[in-house]
Amino acid sequence: MKPVIALVGRPNVGKSTLFNRLTKSRDAIVADFAGLTRDRHYGEGRMGSHEYIVVDTGGFEPDCVSGIVKEMAKQTRQAVAEADVVIFVVDARNGLSAQDHDIARYLRTTNKKVLLAANKSEGMKEGVQLAEFYELGMGEPIPVSSAHGQGIRSLLDEALAEFIEEEDEDEEALDDPERPIRLAVAGRPNVGKSTLINTWLGEERLVAFDMPGTTRGAISVPFEREGQKFELIDTAGLRRKGKVFEAIEKFSVVKTLQAISDANVVLLLIDATQGVTEQDAHIAGFVLEAGRAVVIAVNKWDAVDSYQRELLMRSIEHRLSFLKFAPVLHISAIKRQGLGPLWKSIAAAWRSAACKMPTPVLTRLLQEAVQFQQPKKAGAFRPKLRYAHQGGQNPPVIVVHGNSLEHVTDAYKRFLEGRFREHFKLTGTPLRIEMKSSSNPFIGE
Repeated sequence: MKPVIALVGRPNVGKSTLFNRLTKSRDAIVADFAGLTRDRHYGEGRMGSHEYIVVDTGGFEPDCVSGIVKEMAKQTRQAVAEADVVIFVVDARNGLSAQDHDIARYLRTTNKKVLLAANKSEGMKEGVQLAEFYELGMGEPIPVSSAHGQGIRSLLDEALAEFIEEEDEDEEALDDPERPIRLAVAGRPNVGKSTLINTWLGEERLVAFDMPGTTRGAISVPFEREGQKFELIDTAGLRRKGKVFEAIEKFSVVKTLQAISDANVVLLLIDATQGVTEQDAHIAGFVLEAGRAVVIAVNKWDAVDSYQRELLMRSIEHRLSFLKFAPVLHISAIKRQGLGPLWKSIAAAWRSAACKMPTPVLTRLLQEAVQFQQPKKAGAFRPKLRYAHQGGQNPPVIVVHGNSLEHVTDAYKRFLEGRFREHFKLTGTPLRIEMKSSSNPFIGE
């Protein structure tokens, strides 16, 4: 699973700027104003082939007792609880403060890997201005400049060192043809995730496979059906009550992100009695971004009448329109209804995600599509699509080569996608089409 990095520190030390640098985005609002960030903010980053999740937090005051500062501290504690690595950000220009000592004292009690990042240290001589930060007892301060990008690579190398080794071991396991299908059951609290998993496994087996104290917090349960091995990954439903810190933790964005990134297929569970909520749409968005195969299951289908069912299906069409490729099934976990077709859809989605597409077939389909309908002209030029080949699996990626392909419209890409899907009978998986234009070797001579 993707490791989680939490950014912690007092207000206005540059946590949000560091967040934007680590995620290569501008998602976090940055201004010269203390206390701008109040909620936890999640983002995904990549270093080479290694991915990670970053959590930005508000300015942390461990000893606060009331008001919004208390709520911000609660959010920060939650971020630290679900993190694998904590980066404690301090201001190298303003030096140490009493608040830094308070935060360091709190972090020492968490039993987490903590790195001390001395931000705004551009132009400083290492070891001179940073000497005072050794007082915190958090090890050697790493000089960084979030605004200018200095020292960021060294910080990431240190943060991800042990997780990169684990990833390499996992990659070796992926080559095994006997490996099980990893199925993540995602959804809001109380949609019936636990009921569904208990229906499959039984309560006794569920407890037997409970693994508290794991570093990632997700629970994996082996399962076999009709000769096909599965590995069920649950986001929060399988954990013991004692491990849930507070109400907000029952829906943890981090747990969901990790389960989705670690899965081959995601089962998105929706409550028929409540319809498609904003949280459901967020989870669906994570699935699409991760490129995972997905099956939508509407639970508690027996608890709604025909009118509510019609409204619900329209709501799915409208709010989850970006998951048109995903099959929608109606189930009742508690009454064991609709579970057979559900397993068939999950297996079909995985077959589609791992589908192998021969280059001659793809090229023939591409040429047939162009003969049927040519791409639009862009000025005096019309894009020329010459040949296609597969560029990856889970999700399937088709790379199209030709000339002036930067002018191919999104509508035409969707047209091509429909042709490829129809031929290979792809269901439940996103399909990505990449355009690569040939470069003129004589330009610049």
